[in-house]
Amino acid sequence: MNERYIRWWTPHLSRDFEMLVFGDGHGLPLILFPTSYGRFYQNKEFGLVESVRWFVETGKITVYCPDSVDLDSWYNKGIHPADRVRTQMGYENVIVHDVFDFARRESGRHHVAVGGASFGAYHAANIAFRNPGWVSHLFSMGGAFDIKRFLGGYYDDNVFFNNPPDYLAQCPDPWKYGHMGIALGTGEWDICREENHWFSGILQSKGIRHLLDERRWCAHDWNWWREMLPYYLSQV
Repeated sequence: MNERYIRWWTPHLSRDFEMLVFGDGHGLPLILFPTSYGRFYQNKEFGLVESVRWFVETGKITVYCPDSVDLDSWYNKGIHPADRVRTQMGYENVIVHDVFDFARRESGRHHVAVGGASFGAYHAANIAFRNPGWVSHLFSMGGAFDIKRFLGGYYDDNVFFNNPPDYLAQCPDPWKYGHMGIALGTGEWDICREENHWFSGILQSKGIRHLLDERRWCAHDWNWWREMLPYYLSQV
């Protein structure tokens, strides 16, 4: 696979930002987020990118692996919860205005796909549901979606609008997600199994079409996610 390392200064976080890209910009752009504490190279090191090598080498997708700022946002107990959420919002601006725009220019496509495992699935889901006009597919594997657990009881409008279970439960216009292909992957031994069923129930209550893919003998780990992602891509 063609692999590129890209680094740039972004005004949305006032810092340098790093990303790996796999492929030549052809096909569907897939923005693949790391798990908790993960860096831009995590999905490569744990073989998730390798699991979709065929799709990359045949020009069906290009994979973009952006960095995360979890240690500066949700996991940063040294700052006020309101500042943790604001840091997350700056991160979303990097993804939407820098990463999405770069991927869309390369591919010549209007939409991108997003995906991730565990807490990476939170980023994928939150950014997809907040920006449905740019996202065609969401691939969640062992996702954790409720971020209130990080905030010690603090709650404001920014928390509400960055917590998918909350804002989707009160969504007045679920039709805007009708074009999106959504897969929620979990397993009978997944520590996030109940959260995926709960989240699926919220989507179902709003008539948002999606696949809840619960697999037997499947747990919360990379070997299962390496099976899920190529399967979901094969259905596109």
